[in-house]
Order: sequence, then structure tokens, then C-alpha cells
Amino acid sequence: MNSSRFEEITSRYSGLRIAVVGDYSCDRYLEIDPNKEEISIETGLPVHNVTRVRAQPGASGTVLNNLAALGVGELWPVGFCGCDGEGFELYRTLKQTAGVRMKYFFESEEQRTFTYCKPLVMHPDRPPEELSRLDSKNWAPTPSMLRKQLANAVRTLASQVDAIIVLDQVDEPETGVVTPTLLEAVDEVRGESLIIGDSRRGLKDWPSVIYKMNTAELAQLTGSADDPKTAAAKLTQSTGQPVIITQAENGITAANPGGEVVQSASLPTYGQIDIVGAGDAVMANVTCALAAMASLAETIDLANLAASVVIHKLGTTGTASVEEMRDLL
Repeated sequence: MNSSRFEEITSRYSGLRIAVVGDYSCDRYLEIDPNKEEISIETGLPVHNVTRVRAQPGASGTVLNNLAALGVGELWPVGFCGCDGEGFELYRTLKQTAGVRMKYFFESEEQRTFTYCKPLVMHPDRPPEELSRLDSKNWAPTPSMLRKQLANAVRTLASQVDAIIVLDQVDEPETGVVTPTLLEAVDEVRGESLIIGDSRRGLKDWPSVIYKMNTAELAQLTGSADDPKTAAAKLTQSTGQPVIITQAENGITAANPGGEVVQSASLPTYGQIDIVGAGDAVMANVTCALAAMASLAETIDLANLAASVVIHKLGTTGTASVEEMRDLL
């Protein structure tokens, strides 16, 4: 991709309206100073002293952060948090994000806020060392009324936005945002706007929207041992929608029903890398590029640029801005 085409595509991002439907987590980072370690008088165990706490939206919130970093003009998070401290932090940080409209982000007294708590030992001469994570999840099904609110939000927004991203991030079925009730609504509004989906538990039984997945998820969905190009080409004929396949260090493959199959190589790495957040950057950039009328090849080239920016940001779930991608280009 040349620089003029890059500028032409990315200049359209400020006019886009995108809804991000999915599971939002509160990512809490506890920064620990190893020089302040003590021994507990009560237990005799080491005490890790936290000297800084920071919180940011995670899971679907990471995709939203990437969209904001790209300068998308209007962002609609569709999800929920609990009426707890982590929910307060999550709601506040989402609301402060540029372009965000909070009308369809709900608070639930019955569910708790999905939370990743990440203790980091901060070393002056090397990247942070992440200790065992402390997660808070929901183990009970999402309440019926909340399911209906989320589904109705999708129905309302479909005709008002340029694209809808649907992200299933929970491990326990039906405890998050993406339930059968929500997928029924997605199926109803197909055709009203561009819709792209991704699921940690796989896209089996999802409506025929644009699928974004990795190679393992592709093999699981298709039940085929075909190489990614062949499998993607077959899948797109079945769904009638483009398919985006991420392949880690092997780049990204994409196919569409017209018979086009393209591949974009990953960029070289330098120094240490952290792959956390790379898939979210890919999702954000694929959505923006397609909504901005980029070709399939241009779309995955832009997504690879963003992924390269993100994996070189250590100790946080990073984002990629247009400026950072331009520097790599």
C-alpha cells in the first residue's frame, strides 16, 4: 500500500459510526515496586506493595480503544457492567473515551463486572513481570431483561451506524452479552450495516456475517485440515460473506464470495514483543478499513500494520493510532 492510498482510506475514519457489541472487562493493573517488598507479620509470607493502580477497558473495550485511537467519529459500546467498584471504573473510563456514546451500555444489579486484575512487578531495567492474574467472571446466565435490552440496542443501532462489531469474550456460555437472544437480533438486521463477528468459543451457529478468526478456530469451525487459504475460500462461499483469518507470525489471510483470496505477511519484529491485544487491533482496523471502502488486500495490510504496533507495547494492552501506523508504512 502506498502512502497516498493510506491517507485516502484513513481520512474517512473520522466520519464513521461504529457499534461494539460484546463483553467489556475492567483491566486493572497493579504496579508493584520490588524494592518495597516486606514480610507479613501475620503469615510470614512476602507482601507485594502496590505503588500505582490503573484501569482501562478490556476485552471488547480494547477494540473500542483501538477504534478511538484511529479517530473514529462516533462509537457505541453495547454491553454491561455490574453495580460494583470495577463497574464504576469501567463505566467512567468508557465515558471518557473520545467519541463514545453510552446510551446502550447498561448497569446490572444481578451480574458483576467482568474483571482482569493483573499484578505487574515493575523492574527499572527490563519489561514488567506479570504475576498470576486475578479474574472476576459471571457464572450465572445473563438475566432475561438484560438480554432483551442488548438485543433491542442492536436492532436500533443497525440503521444508524456504518458497522457493528460483535465480540463474544466469555468462556462460560450465556453469561455475557452474546446470547442466542442477541444473535437472533444480529440475524434480523443483517444487510442494514456491515457486521463482523469474533468469538472465543467459536462461530458455530452464528448468523452469516463477516467472520474474523484464527487458524485453530477456522479448523474447528470447518472440521477441515485444509490450509487456511483453501478453508477460507470454502467458508466464504458457504456464508456469502468475507472471511478474515489471523495466522500470528504468518500474517493474515482473507477471502470473499467473489473468489478473491489474499494474504498479507506480518511485519518483522524487533526486541521483545507481547501479542496481547494484537487480535483486537486487527478487528478494529479490519472494520474501519472495510467501512471506509478499502479493498480486501488493503484491509489486511492495514490490520497487519496495527498488529505490529501493538505487539511492541509491553506491560499494557496497547492500541495503534493512524500516526503510529503511518510511521511503520
